[in-house]
Amino acid sequence: MKTITELSKDEKIRYRGHLSLCEIDVAGQQRLAESRVLIVGTGGLGSPVALYLAAAGVGTIGLLDADTVSLSNLQRQVIHTTADIGRLKVESAAEKLRAINPHINVVTHPFMLDSDNAVAIMDNYDLVMDCTDNLPTRLLINDTCVATGKAMVFGAVSRFSGQVFSHKAGTACYRCIFDPSTTARKPTSLVSSTES
Repeated sequence: MKTITELSKDEKIRYRGHLSLCEIDVAGQQRLAESRVLIVGTGGLGSPVALYLAAAGVGTIGLLDADTVSLSNLQRQVIHTTADIGRLKVESAAEKLRAINPHINVVTHPFMLDSDNAVAIMDNYDLVMDCTDNLPTRLLINDTCVATGKAMVFGAVSRFSGQVFSHKAGTACYRCIFDPSTTARKPTSLVSSTES
């Protein structure tokens, strides 16, 4: 376990803002450094999530996405650049995160999440961030996290609307609130939204 006395001069300067907050201070920064977060989807929502978690010093960030960067992604997927077109999104994102913070570990999962690999992948992380854009994957993440007691945060964006939902083990989950089998409406990744 890394302690504040083991932090380099660079780390003490880098995290000065956190270290000065009594709500975070040394213990909180140490907890961030020991945390393992899986981000499923490195597109429009996953990009800023990954950037901020890396800058904050989350110790291990997993990136899961099978997609490649395309020109049409660049206006909203801020972690990728023109030079990244054609690259796997997880590789492009990992490179940027390591450049932002060399003190973190970035793990790439360049494939689709499915019922065969979900438990094995998520088992390596403390928190799962759902930054996907489709309901079937969102429900798979939900069901896997509920079954394994894993904490999760869901985010969704559609046009000018957005949604955030967090779940702790033992509380109502995403499927509890929105089960597509109980509605005749076309499923989307948003439950409801507030206009920006």
